[in-house]
Amino acid sequence: QRLAKRRAHSHTTTEPAKKNKQETGKRFTLCLLLSAVQRIKTIFSGDPPTARVLAFFVQGREAEKKKEEMTRGSLVLVFLFLVGFADGLSPGGGKKRVVIIGNGPVGQRLTELLADKVEVVSYCEEKHTCYNRVQLTRWFEDRKVQSLSMVGEYDEDGIGSYFKENDVEVVKARAEKIDLDEKTVYPEKTPYDVAVLATGSYPFVPPIEGATNLKGVFVYRTVEDLENLVAYCAQRGVKKAAVVGGGLLGLEAAKAVHDLGLETSILEYAPILLCRQIDQGGHNALASRVEELGLNVMCDARVSKFRADDQGAVSAVEFSNDGWDPLDVGVVVVSAGIRPRDEVAKNSNLNVHERGGVLVDDSMRTSDDSVYAVGEVALHRGKIYGLVAPGYQQAAVAAHNILCDLGLLEDKEEEEAKMFLGADMSTKLKLLGCDVASFGVPKKSEDDPAQVELVWNDPSAKVYRKLVVDEKANVLLGGVLVGDAADYAELYQRFKAEARLDVPAASLLPPPSILVDALPGGGGAAVSDDDDEDPSKQICSCNDVSRGVLVEAIQEFGDKTTYAHLKKCTKAGSGCGGCEPEVKKILGKELEKMGAKLSNHLCEHFAYSRPELMAIAKTKDVSSFGDLLEAVGSGKDGCEICKPAVASMLASLKNDVILRDDRAALQDTNDRSLANMQRGGSYSVVPRIPGGEITPEALIGIGQVAKKFDLYCKVTGAQRIDLFGAKKQDLPAIWKDLGDLKLESGHAYGKALRTVKSCVGSSWCRYGVQNSVDFAVEVEHRYKGLRSPHK
Repeated sequence: QRLAKRRAHSHTTTEPAKKNKQETGKRFTLCLLLSAVQRIKTIFSGDPPTARVLAFFVQGREAEKKKEEMTRGSLVLVFLFLVGFADGLSPGGGKKRVVIIGNGPVGQRLTELLADKVEVVSYCEEKHTCYNRVQLTRWFEDRKVQSLSMVGEYDEDGIGSYFKENDVEVVKARAEKIDLDEKTVYPEKTPYDVAVLATGSYPFVPPIEGATNLKGVFVYRTVEDLENLVAYCAQRGVKKAAVVGGGLLGLEAAKAVHDLGLETSILEYAPILLCRQIDQGGHNALASRVEELGLNVMCDARVSKFRADDQGAVSAVEFSNDGWDPLDVGVVVVSAGIRPRDEVAKNSNLNVHERGGVLVDDSMRTSDDSVYAVGEVALHRGKIYGLVAPGYQQAAVAAHNILCDLGLLEDKEEEEAKMFLGADMSTKLKLLGCDVASFGVPKKSEDDPAQVELVWNDPSAKVYRKLVVDEKANVLLGGVLVGDAADYAELYQRFKAEARLDVPAASLLPPPSILVDALPGGGGAAVSDDDDEDPSKQICSCNDVSRGVLVEAIQEFGDKTTYAHLKKCTKAGSGCGGCEPEVKKILGKELEKMGAKLSNHLCEHFAYSRPELMAIAKTKDVSSFGDLLEAVGSGKDGCEICKPAVASMLASLKNDVILRDDRAALQDTNDRSLANMQRGGSYSVVPRIPGGEITPEALIGIGQVAKKFDLYCKVTGAQRIDLFGAKKQDLPAIWKDLGDLKLESGHAYGKALRTVKSCVGSSWCRYGVQNSVDFAVEVEHRYKGLRSPHK
């Protein structure tokens, strides 16, 4: 109405009105644009968007006849704008928008598959975006989540560099609900064209009394869980721990707790560890290896209650098993399985199974055609997949079908929907330092007499291997490998081939660590040079990467290829990490074929190997790190690789006091502190006792020091007394008291001679030949200051 009045006024004016008339035309055009946009947004409900724009354009043509001020150019502008708007009509503008709820490894894989074709919005409720949960225990190596990152360097908000580099929006919030009618994710009101649930799972906590209300009961799932666990143990001086659960996650949790220096017990409800992966024989081998490390394995454990102390903290685990005494503990870690996090689906009225899990079809769609689900939240054909490899396969299927739905597939021949028909659960892991692998049929079916088991059981070596074959031993159907799984890739390939074996099945049974001269190839038929060159050989089971894919990538990068390059472009080694040695071996072989080789440079500051640098330091007679860096190095300062290495070289060549001048800064933390840093930030102190010989006064004095500073005492197999739990600020006082007893420090922490062991010798032993104690004391004092490349 305002425009009509202005137009009427403009007709009564003369020359000055021309400018006003032009402005009026511009305003009219803008008004038409805005109203058109609003109209399309409100009435668009399924008809082809371009058709609606054309209908509106026809109306615009009628309007143009009645409005002389509207120039043809303005109308064309309106048409082009609206067609462009409608053709790319989506909540995000020009690109279709896919909102992925959850930024774990599977959600991140889906993001990477879609990011260059659609606008991706990733919901992440954790402090840091995607990190490697499969290798969660690696966090204890440096206690930095950056070491686990799967998305590059984190910024101050915990968002990886990947997202900025690929224009992916991160919403740091917890999604609560999807409005299926509005196509909006709440509470942030994020509109979408397609939404994907990748919320993963949460740790299942059995209904045990005290499990949810006592201090000191933790789950093992995120970096934050580990941080809270470490802080609690350090604060309360915890000495003993129990891990409830003996599956994959339970054993990982047990390793983490054991690495904290705690006396650890594994409590498993089932009769064996890893009951879904191995059998009784595999359990025996695995359990013996675990117990050899100092952990206590308790299977068939019926945990009934977590007992509390007077401060409301867990103090013991009680059992309903007859005759089982309570287990005294200071902390409990529950890792007894997972449950799908399907609360967003429930709040959104999507179909969810009564026992948990978002129901999906083979295309990974939920009950709403615009919503998909992948990973541990998705229930496919009645099954939840708890391994990362099936999750990646689901992500690939979902990505293809999403692009197909949106009409964005570049190759029109691929527009047929892909299907996820289940996943091979074969896997190889290293748990508590022990190889564990299974593939195909892990044990013969009682209902199928045509299946035969071949077993290799070596209790002394703690190696157990079982292969399942057909009744004529011609076809490999599956197997279990515990203790030695070096030939897993070869055996897995034979299983996948589903073909008649070209060697006797029994020749595949011996572990590669045992040379079997009577068998072809000298080391068993499973390991052969021919198989090693097979391009179809699977190297990384987590990401399904074959040898051929790695070789192709190396050839593409050329002789400058590094392991980091391969890991980034093929994803090999980015899962559990078990394939890293094999990937590096292939890289070395392929580089050698190109006339190149893997760099043996110490680090970026020294273009020499360690032996070469040692020779240079010796011939140039350098006496400090700075001198060597200036002479043959580069950069203003060194790094965590070259500094300790050069410190060791200078110690071997010069043997000066290591904590004087600039040498102190080169030493490891333990050398600088004259104490061993332990888990939780405390230290252990080890006084030197040459030859293990000690006076009563010194022994009493050690006890008094331990009592004074509340230290945990342990006599080790190396004739040492370790005093654990020392605070850093107490170290000077502790060493003053021990120094007064003529007990010195330094040997237990350095790359040097540490102890000289001896028997009691002729002084006490009736079979003694010489005075071994005195000789051990003499040798230890003679060489105790000598630094060396290793302890």
